[in-house]
Amino acid sequence: MKRVLMSWSSGKDSSWALHLLRRDPTIEIVGLLTTLNTEFQRVAMHGTRRSVLEAQAEAAQLPLWLVPLPWPCSNEIYEERMMEACNRAVGEHVDAIAFGDLFLRDVRAYRERQLAPTGLEPLFPLWDIPTDQLARDMIAGGLRARLACVDTKQLPATFAGRDFDDALLRDLPPSVDPCGERGEFHTCVYDGPMFNDCLQLEQGEVVDREGFVYADLLSTSLRSCCQHF
Repeated sequence: MKRVLMSWSSGKDSSWALHLLRRDPTIEIVGLLTTLNTEFQRVAMHGTRRSVLEAQAEAAQLPLWLVPLPWPCSNEIYEERMMEACNRAVGEHVDAIAFGDLFLRDVRAYRERQLAPTGLEPLFPLWDIPTDQLARDMIAGGLRARLACVDTKQLPATFAGRDFDDALLRDLPPSVDPCGERGEFHTCVYDGPMFNDCLQLEQGEVVDREGFVYADLLSTSLRSCCQHF
């Protein structure tokens, strides 16, 4: 049995990767690894609140491995904190870290390069799946998410807070990747086959931070509510 730590962004890609890995009888998922901006208590880029992150981990019934990052955070500090997490993983007999990357080869190469000295195997369960197909598969498979962050240089601000669903896919401009892999948008997952319970989310303030529009999402409760196929 391969012991795997899931790199967790709070969004749809890491969530779907978790779902696929859990269907593999040779893999045991041992935790969700997440970097957290300690100044704001939020996930970097996605802007997901720590309380929502903790609710996701509870719904997935997995321990949360938090990597605290200062703000601002240099690349040197980031890599130092991540190496500490990798050392912990090795000490706890973890074999691999899985990522939700889709097709950006420079990102994959960076992860492989950083993990090489640790002996941890990098896994990419979603790699090279066509993103239009992947987006439809996620939605058909029961994944539910909202757009938590929008890059207004690539997508209108009005998309912030919308559900990641078939209607959204139809409305995306042709230049935007259906999974937002080039940073057009980031999501926060509240339900899906990777969860035992679904999160009840309320939308708070929508704010613009230097061209990135964030829809503040708050978790109010967990409940057993959805059937997944």
